[in-house]
Amino acid sequence: MRIFRFTEPLNFMRFKMPALFLSGLLVIASLATITVKGMNWGLDFTGGTVIEVGYRGGVDLSQVRQVLADSGYPDAVVQYFGSSEDVAIRISPREGIDQSTISNQVLTALTVTSSEPIEMRRVEFVGPSVGDELKEQGGLAMLAALIGILLYVTMRFEWRLSVGAVLSLGHDVIITLGLFSLLQLEFDLTVLAAILALIGYSINDTIVVFDRIRESFRKLRDSTVHETINDAVTATLNRTVVTSLTTIIVLIVLFTMGGALIHNFATALLFGIAIGTYSSVFVASSLAVQLGISREDMLPPPPPEKEGEGTEPLL
Repeated sequence: MRIFRFTEPLNFMRFKMPALFLSGLLVIASLATITVKGMNWGLDFTGGTVIEVGYRGGVDLSQVRQVLADSGYPDAVVQYFGSSEDVAIRISPREGIDQSTISNQVLTALTVTSSEPIEMRRVEFVGPSVGDELKEQGGLAMLAALIGILLYVTMRFEWRLSVGAVLSLGHDVIITLGLFSLLQLEFDLTVLAAILALIGYSINDTIVVFDRIRESFRKLRDSTVHETINDAVTATLNRTVVTSLTTIIVLIVLFTMGGALIHNFATALLFGIAIGTYSSVFVASSLAVQLGISREDMLPPPPPEKEGEGTEPLL
């Protein structure tokens, strides 16, 4: 499927320095936001109790919060879970109080203050030690993914391209985490899964561009480095746009119709794919250029000379 038809390559490298400057600002701002505001860790990482209750009619969340505050849970996180009749309540661990007691106290308080019957839909308990272990393992999973990708791209491409690919992946992950920190969106295991999926999606996009860059270096012998990269990125632009658009359409459906359980999952992927597409086009290639990639680095080594070749025949 071809959306764009270009008579000559677009000059992407003209925006090399502005793109790197913008990306640097976004990464620094994201790191600062994460440092200052922190992440809104979900129950999977912090531990605690999740209670899902169902009302026969719509319920006002402010009333539920007030009831829980009067019952000794002012820090409870209350939100709709798919509809105005389903409410999810998250409560952090309490020392010396059994978590099953917490769920019973919450249900009793809500039932006493409600004129309609309330149905207990779901109760989940996560211990703080399990949450800390999941947080550590999640961070190690992202680190292992980045190291594995670095090794793979190093074996397949020149080292400047591999460094550019991994730095652009780190760029995508950090900015996505910065968005979650800025908006204080809940970061749980589904969001972690989205981050890992984003790493795979973004590196696939980048490798397609790098494959074409390698081919262009071997084909366009008289072009400069910038002209060669512009030709490669332009040649893959249709594929990049079509892949991103089809993925985004699916994610928009998940975001709008998938319910609260995967809302943050879809949010992370929607934002991450937009950033990943931008980094595949501008950041990864620009970083390789800044690291000094040249045509000689991409050309295959000459075949070894056989014994006797290149010498004068004896008379």
